Amino acid sequence: MNYVSINGERYEKRLLDLATTYTTGRGEGELSKKEVLSLITCAKDGMSVTEPELKTLYFIRQNFNFSRAAIELFDAQMLTL
Repeated sequence: MNYVSINGERYEKRLLDLATTYTTGRGEGELSKKEVLSLITCAKDGMSVTEPELKTLYFIRQNFNFSRAAIELFDAQMLTL
């Protein structure tokens, strides 16, 4: 796994890059429901979601824009991880 350090915290680069790709250069700069599902699937790539993956998902939730429907889906999905 590759990690990025932001303010002394370690986050998973792959998830951050994916969220950035989804919100840069097209659309309205918001994560959609489809993109949220892609992020969650990416985080679930192993046997379980790791602490850095969870922390990265929470970071994305706080620092990226989401459509209203994507917020609801993301929050519901996070409760199951």
